[in-house]
Amino acid sequence: MQSSKRFMLDDFLAGWIGGASSVVVGHPLDTVKTRLQAGKGYKNTLHCILTIYRKETVMGFFKGMSFPLASITVYNSVVFGFFSNAQRLISKYRYGDGRHPCGMLDLTVASMLTGLVSVGLGAPVDLVKIRLQMQTQTVLAENLQLAGNVSNGGNIPLRTVNIPNQRLYRGPLHCISSILQTEGLQGLYRGAGAMVLRDVPGYTLYFIPYTILCNLLKPDATSAPHPFSIWLAGGLAGSISWITATPADVVKSRMQADAQLQRKYRGIVHCIIHSYKTEGVQVFFRGTSVNAIRGFPMSATMFLSYELSLQFFRSL
Repeated sequence: MQSSKRFMLDDFLAGWIGGASSVVVGHPLDTVKTRLQAGKGYKNTLHCILTIYRKETVMGFFKGMSFPLASITVYNSVVFGFFSNAQRLISKYRYGDGRHPCGMLDLTVASMLTGLVSVGLGAPVDLVKIRLQMQTQTVLAENLQLAGNVSNGGNIPLRTVNIPNQRLYRGPLHCISSILQTEGLQGLYRGAGAMVLRDVPGYTLYFIPYTILCNLLKPDATSAPHPFSIWLAGGLAGSISWITATPADVVKSRMQADAQLQRKYRGIVHCIIHSYKTEGVQVFFRGTSVNAIRGFPMSATMFLSYELSLQFFRSL
């Protein structure tokens, strides 16, 4: 019984290690993706990268990484641990043996449940990360309304008001505290609905392609996949998942970054309609190339670290 418990907990620990590895590899491009999707003034991916580098140096790409490094490791631990154990429970229920290989339907159900569960922990993590990443964005005129009335009854034209580029948050804990004070607990879950729309199908198109590709790249059905096969399958699965999830990711990023000074979007539907009317359908594919490029090394590192850690723990 004790070995069975350790066997089930190994997935959580291996997921934690994989999560830490993927954050370090993927955070710079994650910052670029967030700026492209929720920011203004960037012509394309290259222009965004050069702008961040010129104005904020290399450290600008790692802005807000301390919180994801601490939290996304836990998040990925839950995701991989839940997914693996969900497969075992489904196999035990359907076939009477938790070690029985899962079919495609079993994998789909386990993936969708994982995506749903992940939002509970992932939504606050994503929101804080995005708020910190967006700190250097200038205050947008459409997101700012000033009373404008001075003591003598005159009005201040908006264009003459000089708003210094101040940091709203001193760090992750201050960001969480500020959101709780100004928006309440529900503020930490802003954009959670869009995250469900992204992650339920997203994780399905993450774990299933990985499983299929790993099986295809194995020399035979009984042997374990080679580390390079794991790396390649994980990277391709990550790119596939992120490309298909980009439209929902754009909506989620916009709602979570939605001006801290004044709300711009009333909800998911309003965000979609407003974004479409003002920027066209192409806005929902903004950051697709970054997602595809970023998704490969992040997921490749994630799966490789996870699988190798799992092999190590189970060899003890």
